[in-house]
Amino acid sequence: MLLVSVAAGAQALTPQARLFESTEMTDAANVIAVDHTGFAVSSLEDAIRFWTGALGFTLERQSEMGGDFLHQVTGVDDPLVKTAIVKAPDGYVVELLQYSKGHQNGVVPDSAGSIGAAHLALTVKDIHAAIARVEAAGWKAKGGPLPIAGGPRKGTLVTYVSGPDHITIELMQPQGR
Repeated sequence: MLLVSVAAGAQALTPQARLFESTEMTDAANVIAVDHTGFAVSSLEDAIRFWTGALGFTLERQSEMGGDFLHQVTGVDDPLVKTAIVKAPDGYVVELLQYSKGHQNGVVPDSAGSIGAAHLALTVKDIHAAIARVEAAGWKAKGGPLPIAGGPRKGTLVTYVSGPDHITIELMQPQGR
């Protein structure tokens, strides 16, 4: 726990919390950029078809890896993974991974509100056209697109879509597009 109670009822920072707040921690973390986002999928072929056909990403490369290296890096006890790298029009990279024992490893709950659930937000020119393409590819919109009511993104149309592997993508159409 990062906060501890003090006698007067106020909260003071623990040494760990102070470390996370300091400039030294930022420098020590050594993070310079986000490299990619990865998703485990049940069918690499279907995932490639969706990301390239429905979302307009380009297939950059495919590969296979496994054995002790895979276990040492990921902690996943699985002998083989097939991967594909797809790239968004702006250059953002998504890695798709089909583990040979994927279904035995479990699945992500089908709720964006589940603990540990994640989503990738994509900016689109026409949210209605994007939803139509996604649904034609077998994914489903979680609801209709609605405008954000306030704040810096006020008026941006947003909706979540998800597919058979419970990967969630947020589609966002900025106001004025």
